[in-house]
Order: sequence, then structure tokens, then C-alpha cells
Amino acid sequence: MEVRGWHVPIIVLFCNFCPTTGEPEFRYVAGMHGNEVVGRELMLNLMEYLCQEYKNKNPRVVRLVTETRIHLLPSMNPDGYEMAYKLVAPETRAIIDWMQKIPFVLSANLHGGELVVSYPFDMARSYWMAKELTPTPDDSMFRWLSTAYATSHRIMSDDNRRICHYDDFIRVGNIINGANWHTVAGSEYKMSWERSHYHVIKENLACQKGRLSSYMNSDFRSSTTFMSKLSSLLHPPGMNDFSYLHTNCFEVTVELSCDKFPHEVELPTEWENNKESLLIYMEQVHRGIKGVVRDKDTGKGVPEAVIEVDGLNHHIRTALDGDYWRLLNPGDYEITAKAEGYHSSTKSCHVSYEDRPTICDFYISKTPKQRLKELLAKGAKLPKELILRLRQIQTRKLKASAKKSK
Repeated sequence: MEVRGWHVPIIVLFCNFCPTTGEPEFRYVAGMHGNEVVGRELMLNLMEYLCQEYKNKNPRVVRLVTETRIHLLPSMNPDGYEMAYKLVAPETRAIIDWMQKIPFVLSANLHGGELVVSYPFDMARSYWMAKELTPTPDDSMFRWLSTAYATSHRIMSDDNRRICHYDDFIRVGNIINGANWHTVAGSEYKMSWERSHYHVIKENLACQKGRLSSYMNSDFRSSTTFMSKLSSLLHPPGMNDFSYLHTNCFEVTVELSCDKFPHEVELPTEWENNKESLLIYMEQVHRGIKGVVRDKDTGKGVPEAVIEVDGLNHHIRTALDGDYWRLLNPGDYEITAKAEGYHSSTKSCHVSYEDRPTICDFYISKTPKQRLKELLAKGAKLPKELILRLRQIQTRKLKASAKKSK
């Protein structure tokens, strides 16, 4: 990927001879801020480790590479890395396109300056609150993902370690809801998102119209305060929130170390501190359910089919080949597959404690209306019986409307 003259490399590790349908997409993103170098170095170490261990036939690594498409972005902000200066960078817009183009299942963005894993939502529900617990419908899954990283990190897992700065994350297991830590607003990622997704912001403002009117009628009318509240209504989501709200991907933020810019002699220690966590977190992409939604007549995959989980108000969509992945904790679930022009289908799926997903395939049938549309589009002649039936339906509708108008 090349933006503004800078080459933004993305390393993709996958198996050339393995089937791609049903293979989950995973990503690590580092170097969002130019003054945070640990994540960048970890990505380079991880790439080298995976390649070397794959050659050495390490079973764990072989399974990861052959069953997962792994995307590593060491430096999201390369000009910022060179200058150690944060900019409103066009590469963030390219990253947004990348995030939406590929059906990622799981991700983590890597930062420095603390030792904690934060999970969505990052933006507080109440716009006047600096901190507020704001969980997603998949809160238990996010807590598990965050815990998987934190408990396998050599320093985070040490209850006797010193805190980095002021916040004592040890007492909460080194994981925290992002909005309950600090509400993210105005990052370069957000401002870039704002420019390229203006229509989404307009919709957001329309949804918040009632809240904004209520605020304007309150006693707090100072221009400075009002603009800050208006800004909180307009701000697009952070990277974690964007992934959850606008893609299929579950994403967390990992604060890797207390020091954002450690001395180079400390980098090998940081790799050892994070190596097991990086591997364990990647392996979580294989939890939950997976499957393919197919057309019952043709057997072909149905793209953009909606996968709903009963009791969880968060839906995902199938990829181009009709395949999908849905992260879920162990339990029994009612799963529904829906697609435009098709009858919906529901089945029960059990997710076990094993580190392999449950297969939950669907075969859905086209509705009569869809079949008719396709016939007409092909210029086919309709059977006489169907024409007669359609006329009868039309006559009944006209009679019914005539009775209502009297």
C-alpha cells in the first residue's frame, strides 16, 4: 500500500495450497502513533518467528499459518515513525478501505505507554461523561479476548509489578472497557474517517437530534461547552468501535509496555514479554462458529447474507464466497441466516470449550417473488398458470382497495 509517497507494507502469511473459503482473516496493526515503537518491532519479530518456526515444522505455528490468513501491519504511520510526530495522515483512510475490503474476524492494534488491554466501546454512551462503562452486546466475548492476552503477558500477569503511571490496572485484571478508561475523541484516525464518511456522520447527527435539542434547552449554553458536546455527538468511532460497528471484526487495543520509546537494548525483552500473548490472541480467531450460507438450488455461496445470533444484538455478514465466522463464547445458540430474496433459515449451534469452531452451514431457498424477478430479467415467458394466478392476486388487491376507499 502506497500513500503520499510512503510505502505502507502489509505482510500476509497464509498457506498457498490450502482452501481459502472458511479460512478466517486476522490482523495486527502497529505504529499508529509515530512515537510508539514497541509494536512495530514486535510485528517484525513476529513475522520472522512465524516464518522460521513454520520452516521448522512447529505444530502450533503450522496450524496457525495453514488455518488462518494473518495480516501484519508494522507501521500504520510511517512518516510519523520517521519524525516521531503524529499527523492527520491519508494512510489512515487507506487503512479504513483495507479494513472494509477484507472480512477480518479478529484484530488488535498495538500501542505503548501503559500495560493494559482495552476493549469496545471506546466512546461513552453519555456524551457529557469523561468515563462511563459502555459495553457492547458481545461484552463477555471481548472480556475473554482481552483476558487471553493479559494473562499470558509476562509483565501484566505479575500481580507484584509496579504500575506504569497513575492507573492501577492490576486490580481489574489488566483489562478495561475503553470508555470506562478514557473516551477516545479526535484522533487522526477519527478525523480521517470523518472526511471519508461524511454521510455516516450526518446520520449520526440525525440520530442524536433529540439529545442535541435537549442539551440546547438546558442551562449549559456557553459556546465552549456547547461545541465540545456537539463534537462528541459528531465524532466518528475509534478503531475498535469502527471495526465492531461497521465490519465483522472484533478488535481490542493492547498497551504493550510502560515506555513508548524504549532503548533498543530493551526491545528483545519486550518481545519475550509479548510473544506468547501475541500467539494466544491469534489463536482466539478459531473460537465460536463458522460456516457457509449456500443457495439451496445451485449450491453456490450467498454473499452479504446476514448472520444473527438470538439474544445478541450484533449481526455480521457473509463474505463473497458465502463463508462467515462469528466469535462466540461456549454455549448453545439459535443462529439465523437471512439474505435479500431468500427465505430465512434458523438452526441451533453448540459452541464447545475446544479451540476449534463449530461448523454451522446454511442452505437457503429463494422466495417465489425472487424467482419471478429472475425469470423476467432473463426475458423468459411465464407459464399460463402463473399468469392466471398473478391476475387473480391483482384482482383481489384491487377489490380490497376499492372497499377501503368507500
